[in-house]
Amino acid sequence: MHKLDCLAAAGWRLRGAVITALVFSLFAPAQAQQAPATIRLHPEDAERGLNGPQHNFEFLPPGVGGDAYQSAGFFGQQLRPYLAGNAQALAHLDQYRRQKTIFLVDRVVAVGAFGLWGQQILAGDERQYFNNTQKVALGVFATSLLATVFINRNTNTYMKRAVEAYNAAPPAHGSVWPRLRPSSMGIGAAPTGQPLLALRWNLR
Repeated sequence: MHKLDCLAAAGWRLRGAVITALVFSLFAPAQAQQAPATIRLHPEDAERGLNGPQHNFEFLPPGVGGDAYQSAGFFGQQLRPYLAGNAQALAHLDQYRRQKTIFLVDRVVAVGAFGLWGQQILAGDERQYFNNTQKVALGVFATSLLATVFINRNTNTYMKRAVEAYNAAPPAHGSVWPRLRPSSMGIGAAPTGQPLLALRWNLR
């Protein structure tokens, strides 16, 4: 009688373990589908090409779904914490920041050159629009505008590469459960004949 009670209790424990494993096995993929452990750019930003728009990128952080897009910031600084630990992604983000810094310097030069040209108009007794100083200022301004094309050519590409590098290695920063979830389940028997729950994992 005692042996039967033990077997009955073991059976109930086995059923409970199987049910629990099945619930977690079904629940975890659903959660992962709702909130992927990847960074997703706004669809319009993801389509940017060479010399595309230069406004701030918007993205969904890992594990965030819906339309709760966040701004990456002018230099991508809001995205950097999510890339921590991924050297390749951070290297591309540094390239993006470098190009945005050069762009800012170029804008300051252009505005300064145009301001100097305007200041020279009323510098003398008569209005002047093309004296030697203004020629230099206009040359600098034109050069700055031309340089902008080359500066911005690959800027968007660097940001997209940073996100792609992060998403290429999701196990390093994704959910813990996908790595712990058993790859298969079954029912076995111990040498004593007691039923056992058999779990198998794929190591990778």
